[in-house]
Amino acid sequence: MRKKITVVGAGNVGATCAHRLADKQLGDVVLIDILEGVPQGKALDLLEAGPIEGYDVRVKGTNDFADTANSDVVVMTAGFPRKPGMSRDDLLKANYDVVKGTIEKVAKVSPEAFLIIVTNPLDAMAQTALKVSGFSKNRVIGMAGVLDTARYRTFIAEALNVSVQNVQGFVLGGHGDTMVPVPRYTTVAGIPVGELMPKDKLDAIIDRTRKGGAEIVNYLKTGSAFYAPSAAAVEMVEAIFYDRKKILPCTAYLEGEYGINGLFIGVPVKLGARGIEEIIQIKLTAEEQAALQKSADAVKELVDVIGV
Repeated sequence: MRKKITVVGAGNVGATCAHRLADKQLGDVVLIDILEGVPQGKALDLLEAGPIEGYDVRVKGTNDFADTANSDVVVMTAGFPRKPGMSRDDLLKANYDVVKGTIEKVAKVSPEAFLIIVTNPLDAMAQTALKVSGFSKNRVIGMAGVLDTARYRTFIAEALNVSVQNVQGFVLGGHGDTMVPVPRYTTVAGIPVGELMPKDKLDAIIDRTRKGGAEIVNYLKTGSAFYAPSAAAVEMVEAIFYDRKKILPCTAYLEGEYGINGLFIGVPVKLGARGIEEIIQIKLTAEEQAALQKSADAVKELVDVIGV
């Protein structure tokens, strides 16, 4: 039997995510949205591309959560988008209501699903999903670090004029201005990045990474990024379905790891058939640990506001 994946939200991120899932034939896709006709139209369009692209999965659009029942994975993209001059945190209360209401319905009809949270502000929304669903912490995963790391790797590859596949590294912390890229663990074909570019250039790349989402928002004016975020979410689905045991930077619920307790924050995790199978604890310098704690404190402020 094929896997079943529900994508909540038929906007740019959700529809592009559904497209990538169908292309990779990871399972049958249900695209759900509150807007009547939008998920149905986009799903039908995707379904009709199947004979051309060669994928052979079902793609269904709906406004009814009953159609999402028994999903293996639910990707939560629904919410209000960020506008120019708006921080991710400005979205907090509006998107809290969206995520709370949605996850209550999802948990009822798909009690065994994995939840991948994309809605911003991401760390606080993942915390909301964990509390509302009552799921175990290994099944509620935030998509942030994969996206932030992709941006970081892109900018380094661009600066050095090398393949992005040569660049390895990761970004820790909350999905926002306090995120923590870690140059000490960043390599280019195994070579420490510090040996290939001066510190000021790397610092500029780190700053650009932190502002990566805002840079795209400022260009688009009326929307936010969707190609890279959808690719990041689908990489996570793939790691779970294929039991890849892939180490990826994801937003995970920490209970003492890195000195952080009772909070979702971005760290390296092993992602496989059981969701988050292990939180990878790397050694941080005092400066890196302080930056991670500062990021966690920023997330805690949001979590406290919404009471989760």
